[in-house]
Parts: sequence; structure tokens; C-alpha cells
Amino acid sequence: MSRRTVLLLLGGAAAAGGWLAAAPGTASASRDWERVAESVRREYLWAWQHYVDRALGADHIKPVSGGREDFFVPGHSVGLSAVEAVDTLWLMGADDEVAQAVQWIEDNLSFDIDAPFQVFETNIRMVGGLAAAYHCTGRPRLLELAVDVADRLLPAFTESPTGLPYRYVNLATGEVSRPDTNIVEVGTYIAEFGVLSEWTGDRRYYDLAKRAMRVVYDKRTELGLLPHDIDAETGEWRNRQATVGPPGDSYYEYLWDGYALFGDEELRQWYDTLTDAILAHQAERHDGLLWFPQVDAFTGEVLSREQSVLAAFYAGLLGESGRVQEGRAYHDAFHAVQEEFGVIPNSVDYTTMTTSDPVNELRPEFADAALALWLATGDEVFRERAAVHYANMLRTSKAPYGFAGLGDVTAEPPTQLDSCPGYWWSEQMKYYWLLFSGTPRFDYRDNYLTTEANLLRGARRP
Repeated sequence: MSRRTVLLLLGGAAAAGGWLAAAPGTASASRDWERVAESVRREYLWAWQHYVDRALGADHIKPVSGGREDFFVPGHSVGLSAVEAVDTLWLMGADDEVAQAVQWIEDNLSFDIDAPFQVFETNIRMVGGLAAAYHCTGRPRLLELAVDVADRLLPAFTESPTGLPYRYVNLATGEVSRPDTNIVEVGTYIAEFGVLSEWTGDRRYYDLAKRAMRVVYDKRTELGLLPHDIDAETGEWRNRQATVGPPGDSYYEYLWDGYALFGDEELRQWYDTLTDAILAHQAERHDGLLWFPQVDAFTGEVLSREQSVLAAFYAGLLGESGRVQEGRAYHDAFHAVQEEFGVIPNSVDYTTMTTSDPVNELRPEFADAALALWLATGDEVFRERAAVHYANMLRTSKAPYGFAGLGDVTAEPPTQLDSCPGYWWSEQMKYYWLLFSGTPRFDYRDNYLTTEANLLRGARRP
């Protein structure tokens, strides 16, 4: 363990009230998971109260100044953080706060907005968030709103000559725009749309989502790889680069998820074919660690050895799909990044373990993979790593009115950005809670979390 990590751990222990007083792997306070869970819940409810007091109905609270911020379209907040928070609050047993959020949503949320919304982001955040809130609470209005916004997104699919959705659609008029897209933005719908098909009996949602995934799969190269940029109108590739990071990541995730959620064997076959190709042509070892560089999808030539923090999710996906050895090895690689920097930056060059983008945007993918691998293996090392991740966030990102991104993780202390993304409410704090709490509201044996960590299966209502 590096000296830097030891110092970060000691600082994190102080910020966390002493529960992380020992280094990972030692038996003592670091294994008092109940105390860690209590800390996570306390900090989350503290941040929620600031959001309610200062920004309820806004997409984001500005955690340094206490201001409000729109996410989708300037001047058109849709309560993104409130929607993203409902299932996390519910899992924490914060029923009064759930009632606050649901009351605002039912009384105020409307999608009759004459403005273009990004289809992918609207789906994973608003459709998924509302569907998860419905799954946890059973409130019918939440399902009605999820169906309403999903229906407003459908022209992006139905107006496309290829079945690949346009990037943007006007929620009021249905006007579509931006065919220049990527495999994430055309292939990350099957979970949210699929549960709507199950709950409403309308197969359109599932069929449109799967059709788009098929178009991409059928265009794989001779190596079995996928470039990431594509034209929705022509179906032609717009680049040659393949990556498991953005903007390729959740396409692969949702192939597996479509199988895991709905038992679609064809999606599993597509996932296995593409994963075998990735492991054959993209995986490489450097200093004993497993990495996935960006490669030319047609030749396999390595194009870049820079690794995005968003790619850390892939360790968990490999683990939950039965490739535990590879998943563990890739998590080891990002653990080395955490050891080096404490707070993981946006990207690193793994050949030099340096960063060209030292910003931290409260990304949750390392904790996401820790949860998936812990569920797959039961190995406590993944809880230990996530506890360090939480302690470092608490030490560096806690601001006057919430939790903030960081401008430079290599600075001491890092400068806080006046921004808290909506996914903070849905993702890493939920991952921490599920890892540390053992909550009876979550089915640890049979569950499903979307790419945005929205709970669509596994809620145990009291």
C-alpha cells in the first residue's frame, strides 16, 4: 500500500467518524459494516435535506453555493435528483423522505415540454428512475409518468429508417434530431423499456429496444468487435475505434441485462459472442494487471491505452456474467488506480499510471463493480475497497450543501466543483448502502439494478 493511500485512509477515517481506522485487510473497525452503513445513510439524508430546502424540483443542487441547476434543457428542470433518489431513500428505510419525493413528483412532474431532450439520458434517468420508484412504492402515478415519458421518446425509434434511435426528441412535438450517435445511445433501453412491456402488456417498448441492439450486433466486424460511433439514418459506422468505456460501455451491459431480466437467450448469445471477441482482441496485461485498451475494431491495432473511470463497471459485468477471474483482475487494476490517487480521476494512462484528466465527477463505476463482484463471490475484499472509495469521497467531496465533484484529484486539497450530478443520488450511495447494510428491503439473491442503478427487481416491501 502506498504512503499516499495510507494518508488518505487516515484522513477518510477522521471524516467518517473513525470507522475506517484500520487499513483494508485488517480485522477491526474496517469490518464494522453496520457503522459504515449508518454513516452512508446519515450523509445521504443530510444531503437530501439540503436539496429539499434549497433546490427541490431542480435537476441538481449546487453543493458549494446552494444554488439550483438544470440538466436536460436550460430552464426546464424535471426534478431529476428527486426522481433518482426515490429508490435509494426507500432502500434506506427513509419513508418520510420517500413521501416527500413522491409527493413532489405526483404533484408537479410533467413532460409536456417543447424542447429537445437527449433520448438516452432521459431513458436511463427518468424512465428508469420512475420505474424503480414504482417498483419500490407501488404508487400507480409513478408508472403512469414512466409510460408517459417513454411514449414521448418513441418517435426517436419509429421515425428512424434503420430502427436506431435519433439522439434527441422534442417531448411535446415528437420532432427528432441528431442521427450522429453511438452504440450506448442506441442500445441502452432494453431494461427500462422491457419492464414497461411487462407491466403494461405493450410489447412495443421491448421490441423497439431489441431491434436497435440487433442492428448494431449485426454490423460487428470480422474480429467480432464494434466501433462505437454510428449513423442512425444510414446504419453506417462513423469511426473504427472499439472500447469497453464510453461510448461503448452500457451497450454490452444491456445485452447481458436483457438476458438476466427477461431470459432472452438470443441477447445472451450476442453478449457472449461480443465478450469473447473483446477478451481475445482487446484485453492485455501491463505490469501484471488486466486492462482493455481502445483498439481498431477492424484490425485489432491498439489505438489508446488511456482508461476511463467509466470503464471500471466492466469488472462487475464480467463477474456477474460468469467471468469472475477476468472481472476480479480488472477490478484489481482500478484498485491500483485508487491506491495511486486515492480519489480516482476521470482517466489514466495505465502504462505510466498518470492522468491526463484529473477531474473527479463523483463517478460510481468502481463501487458498482465492487457490489457486483461481492454478490458474485462473497469476497470481503470488494467491500473493503468500496469502504475506502466511500471514505475518500467523504473526505474530499463533502461541501456546505451536499457532495461535489473535484477539479483536480492530484491537488492537496482538491478544489471542489459546484456540481453534484443526478446519478450521485441513484448510484454510488446506493451501492455503498447495499454493500454495507444488509438491508431487508433488498433481495440479495434475486435483484436487478440498471446502468443508472435503478432497482427494477428485488424490492422487498415491508
